[in-house]
Amino acid sequence: MSEAVCERWYCLRSGKGGSAFNMALDEALLEHGAALGRPVLRLYGWTEPAATFGYFQRYADVEVMTTLRPLVRRPTAGGLVPHDADWTYSLVIPPAHRWYALRAVESYRRLHQWLRRAFAELGVPTTLAPARRKDRPGQCFAGAEQSDLLIQNRKIAGAAQRRNRQGLLIQGSVQPPPGLPRGRWEDALCAVAVREWGVAWTRWDAPPEVRERAEVLVRQRYGCAAYNRRRSTGAPD
Repeated sequence: MSEAVCERWYCLRSGKGGSAFNMALDEALLEHGAALGRPVLRLYGWTEPAATFGYFQRYADVEVMTTLRPLVRRPTAGGLVPHDADWTYSLVIPPAHRWYALRAVESYRRLHQWLRRAFAELGVPTTLAPARRKDRPGQCFAGAEQSDLLIQNRKIAGAAQRRNRQGLLIQGSVQPPPGLPRGRWEDALCAVAVREWGVAWTRWDAPPEVRERAEVLVRQRYGCAAYNRRRSTGAPD
């Protein structure tokens, strides 16, 4: 898997944010993906327990699956994800990058191979799910999709993707093993990218135009009950 090509990536450690802003910032980063010109790995948390659900899910279906609130629609697809104790991250790939050209299944596998190697750096053995296994449809961590990350046959990491002309957005969640510090795993994730792909990391903060766009998306979409509760009938715009 080693790729001896030096490339520059941004690492955005944005800390804890509100549920609506977290989704809005991910979408704003995607909208600016082509202009940014580099992959962006965002590592973030939550100011309060919350849950997100896939763009194509119905609010009426998911609201009975969890007591966590707020309950916010994601810009990506997939199932219901609890954010009460998880490690959340996103990855934005610009359209000129070779990752963008991968088929969705290949992109998903590449992502979780990366996570698997990061856990291996810390002495935590994980495997990729060989096939789909859905125990309770609509819930991300009930069962597994092919190439999800497992510990002893239990899913600990899943993700959802959205691709458009501006780039590729991947939103991921990890249910961490007990006792493992998040900071060590984040450092391992970055170290694996350096070794395997020749990534040179730049610590980065989102520029004003990206944050301003995120605030607009909070007001127009992710912070609005009407948007989160609507029944989705089409692809993300």
